Amino acid sequence: MNTPRTLHLNTNVTGTGRHPAGWRTLANPKSIIDLEFFATIAKIAERGKLDAVFLSDAVALRGHAQGPAQSLEPTVLLTALAGVTRHIGLIGTASTTFNDPFNLARRFASVDHLSAGRVAWNAVTTYDPAAAANFSFGDAPDKQARYARAAEFVDVVLKLWDSWEDDALIADRASGRYADPARVHAIAHDGPHFQVSGPLNLPRSPQGRPVLVQAGGSEAGVALAARHADAVFTAQTTFEGAQAFYREIKALAAGHGRDPRHLLVLPGLYPVIGGTLAEAQQRKAEMDALLDRSAELAKFANALGVDVVDLRLDAPLPYHLIDNGERAEVSRGFIRSTVLLAQSENLTVRDLLDRNPGAHRMIVGTPETIADDIERWFVGHAADGFNLNADVFPSGLAAFVEHVVPLLQRKAIFRRDYEGTTLRDHYGLPRPSSRYAVTGTDGVATTAVAS
Repeated sequence: MNTPRTLHLNTNVTGTGRHPAGWRTLANPKSIIDLEFFATIAKIAERGKLDAVFLSDAVALRGHAQGPAQSLEPTVLLTALAGVTRHIGLIGTASTTFNDPFNLARRFASVDHLSAGRVAWNAVTTYDPAAAANFSFGDAPDKQARYARAAEFVDVVLKLWDSWEDDALIADRASGRYADPARVHAIAHDGPHFQVSGPLNLPRSPQGRPVLVQAGGSEAGVALAARHADAVFTAQTTFEGAQAFYREIKALAAGHGRDPRHLLVLPGLYPVIGGTLAEAQQRKAEMDALLDRSAELAKFANALGVDVVDLRLDAPLPYHLIDNGERAEVSRGFIRSTVLLAQSENLTVRDLLDRNPGAHRMIVGTPETIADDIERWFVGHAADGFNLNADVFPSGLAAFVEHVVPLLQRKAIFRRDYEGTTLRDHYGLPRPSSRYAVTGTDGVATTAVAS
């Protein structure tokens, strides 16, 4: 109980970086499809002893005329990165709306085996009508339907990951026994969305099961995270708002009988780093000069659920027009964090566009300024760590690793070396037991894998 908390840091890889024009500064602007580009990011993160590399995902093409979007399928890319790293965790996003539980459980468990226990699944729902059109859906499901499916989807995946007990794989050459059928269980799931017999067709993964992450700030998303997730990725733009969210979700987890320390709260953070404040501001200004401002304004309006003509650059947000939750294709977490930031500092639309449109908190400054801010949020229980966004990869991440990480280590809040081998080890999470091993009665033993 008296073990000191340790700061947790992931690097959040979205395209070639968070700044929309950052790709224009790269020697290879087509890096989005270059394995060496991503391998370099992973190796820099591992050099800095970061917990994990996190890959976002999108399953529809949008905005490609202005810049790169996430394109490579996350588990495929993570498998490749597992081969060029030894310690760093590997987190991939996959939607519960347009996937199948058995295939997804198998995919992530496979990468967990191939990486020796370094994988996490970031479970998200998808509200994009363009994505629905790619998966034979007439329309994107509404929020209630998405989260009802998501809750059952996650339940099925966890059952499948538990369907093999730890000692079920015997592989005894002398006796000829390969698996113990009494320790391999059908899950016999029969629900409104899924009917899955199980078991999974590969043994229990090195972590017991891959780490489960949830991203999203809606009420339904928070409820799902509190019940099941090991970590939650969230958009928090104010210190007091982040503290309130931290208390709320930890209390919800405790209400489910969970140890709240085993649900990590990891807000996004977007540092722009310079040796001096002027250097950091200049770095940002050089990228800002390459932006298509009209395109950025249009994207911002769409994210808020308003028409672009309703946004006046030097006026506050039109709070009375911002989407009230009726539109399926907006993020409630994004809107909440943006409104909180705008109101707390009385920001104009132009101010918000200058601050990563409110999505994740931006700090432009020196390594000392950024390290002090991270410490304040961590010590103040506004976060257990951060999902770090680089303005452009790999230079933005390299600056953080070379100049901010040593300061965090001197503050004695961040590791100097990895102390375990799995992502659960990095996150300080216990290894879960199979639910079937605990009760012995939840599943039906099968001999299907004993041959």
